[in-house]
Amino acid sequence: MSTFTRTRSLIPRLSNQATRHINSTYYRAAQQAGASFAWRQGSSAPAPMLTLTKAIQSSFFSTSARRMDPSLTTPVPNPIAPEESSRNDTQPEEETKHAVVSTFDLFSIGIGPSSSHTVGPMRAAKIFVTDLKEHNVLDKVSTLRIDLFGSLALTGIGHGTPDSILMGMEGESPETVETTTIQSRLKAIDDHKALTLDSTNRIQFDPAKDLVFHYFESLPQHPNGMRFCAFDNNGDLLATNEYFSIGGGFVVNERTQLAHGENVFYKGEHDKESNKVIPQTRRNQDLATAALPFSNATELLQLCERENMTIAQVVYENELRWRSAEEIREKTFAIWNTMDNAIKNGCLSSDEMLPGRLRVRRRAPGLYKKLLKGLYSTTPLYKDTQILQNSSSNNKDALTNNHAQERGIDKVLPKRSVKRLMLPALDYLSVYAIAVNEENAAGGRVVTAPTNGAAGVIPAVLKYYLEFISDNPEQDIMEFVLTTAAIGMLYKRGASISAAEMGCQGEVGVACSMASAGFAAVMGGTVRQVENAAEIGMEHNLGLTCDPIDGLVQIPCIERNALGAVKAVTAAQLALNGDGHHRVTLDQVIETMRQTGNDMQAKYKETSQGGLSVCVPVC
Repeated sequence: MSTFTRTRSLIPRLSNQATRHINSTYYRAAQQAGASFAWRQGSSAPAPMLTLTKAIQSSFFSTSARRMDPSLTTPVPNPIAPEESSRNDTQPEEETKHAVVSTFDLFSIGIGPSSSHTVGPMRAAKIFVTDLKEHNVLDKVSTLRIDLFGSLALTGIGHGTPDSILMGMEGESPETVETTTIQSRLKAIDDHKALTLDSTNRIQFDPAKDLVFHYFESLPQHPNGMRFCAFDNNGDLLATNEYFSIGGGFVVNERTQLAHGENVFYKGEHDKESNKVIPQTRRNQDLATAALPFSNATELLQLCERENMTIAQVVYENELRWRSAEEIREKTFAIWNTMDNAIKNGCLSSDEMLPGRLRVRRRAPGLYKKLLKGLYSTTPLYKDTQILQNSSSNNKDALTNNHAQERGIDKVLPKRSVKRLMLPALDYLSVYAIAVNEENAAGGRVVTAPTNGAAGVIPAVLKYYLEFISDNPEQDIMEFVLTTAAIGMLYKRGASISAAEMGCQGEVGVACSMASAGFAAVMGGTVRQVENAAEIGMEHNLGLTCDPIDGLVQIPCIERNALGAVKAVTAAQLALNGDGHHRVTLDQVIETMRQTGNDMQAKYKETSQGGLSVCVPVC
């Protein structure tokens, strides 16, 4: 029996009125039979199996996936797409196991409120519908079924997962979708029970029936799993695939993992001019031997010292293998401009409330107005706070006379008037971080830094530095962004940047560590001081849980970014006041974070089943 025949027997023909439910047993059996993507084109003789999604190799995928499924450590040939397996698989292991990935994959422009639950699912849907088009079956699709598993199901509504998938199915990308039209388009889909695939093929789609949430079921590869199934007008299955959003907007699927090992991801998968999938171009980037490869922080430090380079210079040299110096400069400034616009939009917003049942008030506009009015004055000179014995005794009689009618305790500890703490750095860092994350919570455009849930930390620290310290903004932006990217690469390679795997230590914790390193770098720190700053930034975020109330990226996420920004500057200052030598290394703290995340109960990992999400009532 052929692979195709076996797959057809496992996935029976369905009527238009059927629920078109494909259970995990059937799907898994089809996968084992070699059917990573099942096709049926017309009623003619069975066609050979085709791989829907191109296997795109990168040197960057969370090692936690391998630990969940040991089979992922053994690459297997891809019999379905031999043209994709023709690459040289005999290259040395160190060429494919380094941590280097493009800065512009780690930092990408998208929409809120979540990189793993909004940006990643939109990309996955875009990949799915584009591959339908590439295989000439898009016009044969009559209905669609979407299944969400694990964390995507549990917090998907609050994170906008269904909305982002529907936009991706209609051909939108996170980088370019017009955010102001999303809600009206979603309402039209719900009202007319119809969806327009890739903006060309209008099909029947009822979100209440065709979008299924599996709250208590997770796919084995990753907590953020989703499955897409396309059917023709006879109810026959045309195509199906599973995708996993692993954090930061990165997307993988099972076939690509099995075919090429641990470092596989999709991100920025289309050529803007031709709107074509460009796997070969992508592979050239992903498989290029980095000019200066490194796998961990120790190797990165040794590399910097051996070559007499800063961390930013190492990252820049690697980027030159993929794009020109001018393109690197343009992309870096585009990232910063988007961050800066997010701060501006958050500070100047006229909206009073954030979306959702929590009815959370926007605070950034009010805080920013107070800063502009000068209510927070500059830090005063140090004042001597020693208590002089003579002055105390001289005032004793007056104190007794003025408070003769008061209680004795009121004389010793009188009630105090309200005072205002004069620390403008904390105020600006906080308002900038809050502004970005309020924009993110409202579905605005932000930069995954390295995720949307932690999108406010790095912009806040860089904005503060540029406004109050920098004397060469363009150079400092390059130095800061490239340095933070290197630290983010280490976390993504050594652990994960997904809250569904690591809790919030993998998002705000990582962002704090990255920002600490960036701030130390632009302040003139040595590479060892920069590494020390990154270590301190994470060490004191270890164990941080992800427990968003009502599944919304609002409480405690927004304030947590403000605290992360303040903590990043503090960590950098501690490191800069030392000589770079410290007991705990960055590699050790990354491994500690990974182990802590693996040991953390699932209810504290972006499921809204524990912590604040169950202790604080929604209404």
